[in-house]
Amino acid sequence: MNRIRVLLVDDEIGFITPLGKRLARRGFDTHTVSSGREALEAFGESPFDIVLLDIKMEGMDGIRTLGEIKRKHPLVEVVMLTAHANPDMVISSLAMGAYDYLMKPADLDELVLKIEDAVQRRKKNLAHDGRDRGETDTQ
Repeated sequence: MNRIRVLLVDDEIGFITPLGKRLARRGFDTHTVSSGREALEAFGESPFDIVLLDIKMEGMDGIRTLGEIKRKHPLVEVVMLTAHANPDMVISSLAMGAYDYLMKPADLDELVLKIEDAVQRRKKNLAHDGRDRGETDTQ
């Protein structure tokens, strides 16, 4: 069985690094980056199933990063993370195709369940789209 590939994107290194380690201990294949630009570059190196994406980041924010991810990799599921509940940003990200959102710091068990749910939706979308796990989202 292939491990779930998770890309964690947050400019708070003190948050994202330990979270990546905790998810790796739970059996996920994790990769962490600290900017939206790095997230887009990471897709050139490896495919991902799920992205955990901070909304508020310096430079390229999470909303813009989400737009680029969904444009280039529409079947990748994205869970938005935010420390500040901003209903407009949350609604905007969901309208742009984010799977869901969580408040930071998220409970690890809740985050794992959200990732697993997002993976199930991804599998359904891949099956519906006629692609298997080994194919890329861009054509």
